Amino acid sequence: MGPIWGIDLGGTKIEGVVVEDLERGKVLRRMRLPTEREKGYVHILRQIYKLVETLTAEVSIKPSRIGICTPGTLDPLTETLKNSNTTCLNGMPLKKDLENFLGVPVEMANDANCFALAETRLGIVRDILPDAEVVFGAILGTGVGGGVVVNGKLLTGRQGIAGEWGHNFLDASGGKCYCGKTGCIEMVLSGPALEKYYHNLTGIRRRMPEIVQRHRNDEDPIATETLSRMLYFFGRAISQVINILDPDAIVLGGGLGNIDLLYSEGARQAQKHVFNDRLDTLFLKPKLGDSAGVFGAALLVAD
Repeated sequence: MGPIWGIDLGGTKIEGVVVEDLERGKVLRRMRLPTEREKGYVHILRQIYKLVETLTAEVSIKPSRIGICTPGTLDPLTETLKNSNTTCLNGMPLKKDLENFLGVPVEMANDANCFALAETRLGIVRDILPDAEVVFGAILGTGVGGGVVVNGKLLTGRQGIAGEWGHNFLDASGGKCYCGKTGCIEMVLSGPALEKYYHNLTGIRRRMPEIVQRHRNDEDPIATETLSRMLYFFGRAISQVINILDPDAIVLGGGLGNIDLLYSEGARQAQKHVFNDRLDTLFLKPKLGDSAGVFGAALLVAD
């Protein structure tokens, strides 16, 4: 088997990697290009083509298959992309068009799924609990998403939406979501939602890292209230996932995953709502950082 190719298609950058040995992390070449999504769908296809051509020239090996991490989900029925915040991709036959452009088979999964797969097979779960049967990768950042890995393989579901906990109902105070529903988890627990809550109470706009720091310094009671709200609703939201999947481990990605309180007080809040007299689920910090997308993409074609 030759080198493994992965591409992470993000909103601002497209990153490609050619890996000789995924288990050992032996990378032949890695590079990025800007997505330039404002130039439209066809331009994004051309940027991916340009990236593949450049990588091919540099490693002197043509890909036989490419795994691609996408900001959205390929609908199994229509074979078009959906739920992408790069909106020009929605409704488009991205997989088929890329296979035509690149001349090789393509496997695709969304960014949360690639995150969960990479952290399970190459990252923190492999280090801490290598025999884990079920892993949930939770994204808590600009949006809220997730991915499910069972016995080392992605669970995608009949509609391609497995793991999308961010659009379950949590609390009406979250208001209207872009998806058309009201009170979604994303509208309560995402970074922008928490920043909006703080702004509504203070009239001051602050980013979450500053709000967290002001809480730590014990200098801002509204920052503390914002964090308390986050932990309370995180416990309620993640307990639903635990009650359904009972995962061995939950890996918390995205910007909010850096907040230490989620792993202590957040877990205690979850325990209140779990259908058990204790909580054995491990809450783990991710290991791979922004490499999870591109390595998760490579894992799609590694087997």
